[in-house]
Amino acid sequence: MPGIDDLIPSATQIRKEAALKEAAKADEYARLAAAAEAEKHALIERLSKPSGKTEDEKIKLASTIIQRAVRNGLTEVQVYRFPNTLCTDKGRAINQMEGGWENTLTGIPKEIFQLWSDYLKPRGYRIAYQIIDFPGGVPGDIGVTISWGD
Repeated sequence: MPGIDDLIPSATQIRKEAALKEAAKADEYARLAAAAEAEKHALIERLSKPSGKTEDEKIKLASTIIQRAVRNGLTEVQVYRFPNTLCTDKGRAINQMEGGWENTLTGIPKEIFQLWSDYLKPRGYRIAYQIIDFPGGVPGDIGVTISWGD
C-alpha cells in the first residue's frame, strides 16, 4: 500500500507544479502573441507596397465589385479595409477630414485612390475613406467606400 507521501504530496510540491504549469501557459501565450504580431507586421508590410496588379487587372477587379453591388441593389460598396498604420499619420487627417488627407496614403490604399481618381471619378463615382472602428477610443481601421447613388 502506498504511503501518505505518495497519496498526498506536500503543499510545496503542489505549488511548484502549479507554478510550472502557469509558466508553460505564459510561454504558450507569449509564443502565440509573438506569432500573431509577426503575422500582422508581415501583412502591413505587404499592404504598404504596390499590389503588383496591372492597370487592366485593377479596372477589372473594380468592375466586378461594382457590378456585384449593383446586382444586389446597392448604391455603394466598401471595397477595402486597412489598418491606420498604412497612413503616414495613422489616419489622423482622414479622421479630421482635412484637405490633402489622400497624401497620407501609402501602398494599396494609395493605389485604390489613384484608380478612383484616374478611372472612376471621371465617370461620376465618389470615394470615401473613413475610420470605421475606434479600439480603446483611438482611430483604428479605415474603410474605403465607392458610391454612385444620389
